[in-house]
Amino acid sequence: MPPVLVDAIRAALDGGVVFPSLDAAVTIRRSRPHGHVAAVLGTLRSLGLVRILGRKAERMRDLAVAAVVARIIDPASKLATARALDPQTASTSLGAVLGLGPVTGNGMLDMLDWLLKRQPWIERSLANRHLKGGNTLILYDVSSSYLEGRCCPLAAFGHNRDGKRGKRQVTYGLLCAADGCPVAVEVFAGNTGDPSAVASQAAKIHRRFGIDRVALVGDRGMLATVRIRENLEPAGLDWVSALKTGDIRKLLKEGADGAPAPLVPEALAPDAVAEITGPEFPGERLMVCLNPRLREERRRKREELLGATERTLADIAAAAARARPGPQNRDRTIKALGRKANRRKAEKHFDVTVRDGGMDWKRNRDRIGAEARLDGIYVVCTSLDSPSLGPEAAVEAYKSLASVERAFLAMKTSRLRIRLVHVYSEDHVRAHVFLCMLAYYLEWHMRRRLAPILFEDDDREAARAQRSSPVEPAEVSESAKAKADTKFTPDGLPVHSFTTLLADLATLTLNEVTLPDSPDHAFPLLAQPTELQARAFELLEIDPAKYVAM
Repeated sequence: MPPVLVDAIRAALDGGVVFPSLDAAVTIRRSRPHGHVAAVLGTLRSLGLVRILGRKAERMRDLAVAAVVARIIDPASKLATARALDPQTASTSLGAVLGLGPVTGNGMLDMLDWLLKRQPWIERSLANRHLKGGNTLILYDVSSSYLEGRCCPLAAFGHNRDGKRGKRQVTYGLLCAADGCPVAVEVFAGNTGDPSAVASQAAKIHRRFGIDRVALVGDRGMLATVRIRENLEPAGLDWVSALKTGDIRKLLKEGADGAPAPLVPEALAPDAVAEITGPEFPGERLMVCLNPRLREERRRKREELLGATERTLADIAAAAARARPGPQNRDRTIKALGRKANRRKAEKHFDVTVRDGGMDWKRNRDRIGAEARLDGIYVVCTSLDSPSLGPEAAVEAYKSLASVERAFLAMKTSRLRIRLVHVYSEDHVRAHVFLCMLAYYLEWHMRRRLAPILFEDDDREAARAQRSSPVEPAEVSESAKAKADTKFTPDGLPVHSFTTLLADLATLTLNEVTLPDSPDHAFPLLAQPTELQARAFELLEIDPAKYVAM
């Protein structure tokens, strides 16, 4: 007798029930992706974001929570998000876990209106959590996203950072804590320049966040000298920025009384930070850095541009030599120079002479030498005194603006996708950008917790210790290098990117199951997590079984 039949007879004799097949024992009525929902929603709750979004339990708050989570697991339009949450068309377990019931596109738009009204409170709560200390550094940068159509009142032509010519856009400024954690965002019309956005923020920081002393960290294009004197100083804000090339050249000039120049490039040591002062910048500390790698790259690139410009000039000169000498040939050559010679912004390094019968040129060695003298040199400036922010710390603070750029990358292109913007009213666009910022806030914390199983550095202190100077290139720790080389963690688990880890977690399903005797009564049954999924939930300190509902 087959062993299977023996086991069946034994089970029947013991009082059990024997079914001819597994389908007759249980019925899986529906199966929804659940693991990524549990991971993101669990992190959101552990961070206390539910209470920050709204103290009172209400439907708008639940929809806002769902929208933030959905922005991470599957960014889509508000109508598509409503479809993914509605019980009849749900694509994940999110709507069921939150008990949302029927969800409509208009309901999601109402949620945006509610969220926009809550934005000042939410940002103030995040600032109280992440902006602390006597001297608070705030990273600030501005970006933009282009829009389709002409319906949005904020859409305007401006400096398009996406490289989309002929497209209207909206501009937004992002405030981050010193470690890169996003705190606040503000949306401007698409033709708003970076300095104007700074002026708006400078007037609001003290009032919105109530911090005694704030230092704004911004790039040199945004925190120009004029903007500092007109907006930051009257508002009582300190700053950390960098000098433009024209301002650095002022440091090369000797004083009117014969005093030596504040900056002598030949005296700088590679990868070192030298603090100086200059009469052109009263009340500011100037940290001069020489990056030898940047110097070599600038020299290589300049030589390539000069060579390419020489080839263009040679073509123009050959055309002029072939033509009949005269004023018309001279005018034609001048027009050709205007169209072609400065395409690579290197014509300034040539002395060009145009005649009726042709054209001559040569390199201007003095101009090239003057520009090359500043190769690899950049100057960080700050109004903070040395006890508040040392020279190397000031350089580190300025270089930390890279974390804001990473935030823009995540919000614009890689995961959260600010655009396509499927809403058009001014308030809805503002709320949409704020929603994306909240989603990045949540993702930022998740990446930190999940770093041991992601292609990210999980030992930042060790990586930082490998550098003797902030001018040197950023390094990664040995553990991060090992993960990149082997594609496995020390425990033998496969390493993921954040996107592929969410896809892996989504395979942990929440199943709606019925029994033959009770076909009208379903109960939830969670799939068994894999070893990697269990490790992810362990790092997040989340039990996926707690986020089960029908």
